[in-house]
Amino acid sequence: MGEKAIIAREPGGPEVLEWSDWEVGAPGPGEVLVRHTAVGLNFIDTYFRSGLYPWPNDVLVPGGEAAGVVEALGDGVEGLSPGDRVAYTLPNGSCCTARLLPADRLVPLPDAVSDEVAASVMLKGLTAHYLIHDSFPAQDGQTVLVHAAAGGVGLLLGQWLAAKGVRAIGTAGGPDKVALARAHGYDTVIDYRAGDFVPPVMEATSGEGVEAVYDSVGRDTWRGSLACLKQRGMFVSFGQSSGTLDDFRMSDLAAGSFSANRPVLFHYIATAEDLRGRAADLFAAIADGVLTPKVGQSWPLSDTADAHRALEGRATTGATVLIP
Repeated sequence: MGEKAIIAREPGGPEVLEWSDWEVGAPGPGEVLVRHTAVGLNFIDTYFRSGLYPWPNDVLVPGGEAAGVVEALGDGVEGLSPGDRVAYTLPNGSCCTARLLPADRLVPLPDAVSDEVAASVMLKGLTAHYLIHDSFPAQDGQTVLVHAAAGGVGLLLGQWLAAKGVRAIGTAGGPDKVALARAHGYDTVIDYRAGDFVPPVMEATSGEGVEAVYDSVGRDTWRGSLACLKQRGMFVSFGQSSGTLDDFRMSDLAAGSFSANRPVLFHYIATAEDLRGRAADLFAAIADGVLTPKVGQSWPLSDTADAHRALEGRATTGATVLIP
C-alpha cells in the first residue's frame, strides 16, 4: 500500500502543508510499524508549522498524537502483537497513514476507549493530568482559573477538576463556547470577548482571587492571570495561542509573591513507566465517566491545512481529529 503524509518543506501558514507520498520501511530493533486510524490536532502543531518552534528535520510532518493498529514488530519487542490497538503522543510526525515508532512510546488501548477518542486525548488528556496533579496539584475546596475552557484541554480540565472537588472558573470566546464549558464542569464561565476577565473573576471569588491559573493563551492573558491570583498563588503557563510572553519578567511575580512554571508534557512522560501510569489514570477516568472527551469536529487527514485554518481562527470546539 502506498503511504501518504502531510509534509511542510518550509515554515509558513497552512498553505505550506502538502499531501505527499511517504516511505515507511520495516521496523528495526525495538520498533513497531503502526497504521494510523485517527490523528489528533493540537495548537502546538501550528507552532511547529509556522517555525515558531524549531523543526527536528529539514522537512516537517506535523502532528503530536494518534491511534492505530500494530502491523509489524521489530526484534526485541515484547508485550505487543500485530492487530493490537495502540496510541501515542510524540512532538511531531503523526500526520501520516503509517509510521515506525519506538515500542516504549506506545500505550495499549482498552476496549472502553475508541480510536478517535484516544487520538484526541493522548496529548491533551496527559497534559490535563500533569497540570492538575503536578504543575499545581489542585485540591478539594480550592478555586482555579482556566483559560480556553472550551478547548480540547480546557474541557478535560473542567471535568477532572470538578471530580476532584475543585471550583473551576473558565474563560471562553462567545456564548456557544461559554455554554459548552459550563456543561463540562465549570462553576463560572466568563466570555472574554465581552470585556476584561479580571473583574468578573474577582467578583466570583468575593475579591479573593484564585489559587492557580492554568494559562494556554499567553500574550493576551498573562497580565490578567497574575491579577487574578491570591497572594502566593501559582501561574501555570502551558501554551501561547495568542503569542509568546516576550515582556514577562520575574519581577512581575513580586506583586503577590507568586510562583510560576512553564511545563512541557514530554518531561512528565519521559519514561515508559511515567507514560503508561499517566495513561492508565486517563483511560480509567474515561471508562469511569469522570471524563467525557468531546471530539468537536473532524477532517480527512488529506485536508489537514483546512483543519489548521479552523483551529487558528478559533472556529473549533473541543478536540479535532484527522481521519486517514
